[in-house]
Amino acid sequence: MSNYRFLVASDMDYTLLLPGKPVSPANKEAIRAIREAGGAFTLATGRSFYLTGSYARDLGITVPLITSNGAAISDPVKFCDVESVDFPSFILDSLMKLFTDEGVDATGYSSDGIYYLPNSSRSSFIDSYNASVDADIKVPILKSSDHSFNKFLLIGPSSSVVDKLHSIPGLQIVSSAKNFLDIMMEGTGKGKALQRIASSLDIPVTFALGDSENDLSLLESSDHSIAMADSDPSLLKIADYTTSDCESDGFARAVYEFILPLVH
Repeated sequence: MSNYRFLVASDMDYTLLLPGKPVSPANKEAIRAIREAGGAFTLATGRSFYLTGSYARDLGITVPLITSNGAAISDPVKFCDVESVDFPSFILDSLMKLFTDEGVDATGYSSDGIYYLPNSSRSSFIDSYNASVDADIKVPILKSSDHSFNKFLLIGPSSSVVDKLHSIPGLQIVSSAKNFLDIMMEGTGKGKALQRIASSLDIPVTFALGDSENDLSLLESSDHSIAMADSDPSLLKIADYTTSDCESDGFARAVYEFILPLVH
């Protein structure tokens, strides 16, 4: 029998918090209320698990995290990926060639760290994160591409690059924010990762919160789905409940007005 009555999985950016900002006091208190009601809380994010460490530690999360848009499941206590669906070498070679030839703003996510391709603009965000966290959870910056990767983040790719990506078999391509495109292996997603975690922990009921296209599978796979007020229309169409936006602590509102009434 599970130690938890239910599981709440929340996207991070623009759902639980604003990028680069801490989790608000109201949302932290709502997470405490989830636990007091017998629930577990976890993150379901497009971020590398290396970019979740300070948040998982601050929020006291001990159950597995959904990272890299579900291409990885990560242990927040041991601080490592426990599962990772990596690109096979022939696909990875095609992606690297495309990104290099086209000068794409791309960043690679690996279980070993994060790799900046030559035109990546992500370094300032990650440098800022590293400057704010303890030494043991800083993001390792990889010096070469000689690693396995489970996701690439593309910022502002051209339509021709997107067309070429769609011509490569075996890829999952989703938007995670305006001008952000995430590339993983086909068959991965936050939804499948949520089901694996709930099954492994024997948790009978799941709740999911999100705002972007990459959260669609998460909401579809949960027992109860919640969309932020400014969500992608695809989420608003299928959500069981729509809360206010992130800046208005919509996460906390959903906990008190939707989740807790259902589990009490």
